[in-house]
Amino acid sequence: MGKILKAKNSGADIQKPKINITTKRLSRKEVIISMAKTNTELIINSAHIHTSNINNCLKNSKSDTIADFIHLTHNEIIITTNKLANLLDLSTIKKYLKNIKNVNLDSIKSPRLPKSKLYMKIIGLSYITKNGVITPDFIERVLKETHLFKDIMLASKPHVIKVSPKSDIVVIWVDIWNSQSNSLAKNIINHHKPRHSTV
Repeated sequence: MGKILKAKNSGADIQKPKINITTKRLSRKEVIISMAKTNTELIINSAHIHTSNINNCLKNSKSDTIADFIHLTHNEIIITTNKLANLLDLSTIKKYLKNIKNVNLDSIKSPRLPKSKLYMKIIGLSYITKNGVITPDFIERVLKETHLFKDIMLASKPHVIKVSPKSDIVVIWVDIWNSQSNSLAKNIINHHKPRHSTV
């Protein structure tokens, strides 16, 4: 019995798992391309060949960006690169993908860089306006018509919270998809609503 317990508790034959890579947040060194499932299967089945071909195309365009590997998530191909890809890199990758034999051209979306969610707060608004009570749908509708938000995509519906039960002032929480350079957020932070605003 003692020998059995000793063998069971011994870790001599058990290999400890090794961590190959860790990351604190969303990697920015990725190129994401949405496409049909038939395309993703076609590319993933020969991922090593396409990685090599993409690198040749990037090299020919005088880029120092290198594609490390390709993997699949849902209906998206993700190309991990050695550095942050620029617009020319994205255009080069798109051109290559559309020249792959038997690929469905119509289903390939333009390559894009990863985006992160960012909560923003809109303050100083009255709960009741000339158009009625402020609701998430109302805020969403107004934001779509506001010049500052013309390139902004909402990650979820806005949240309307009254400062206090007796107060007529509300705080609006808006969850947006932010850009790689943070330029989308910079364009709207600390801006005031115009006087002719409908809010």
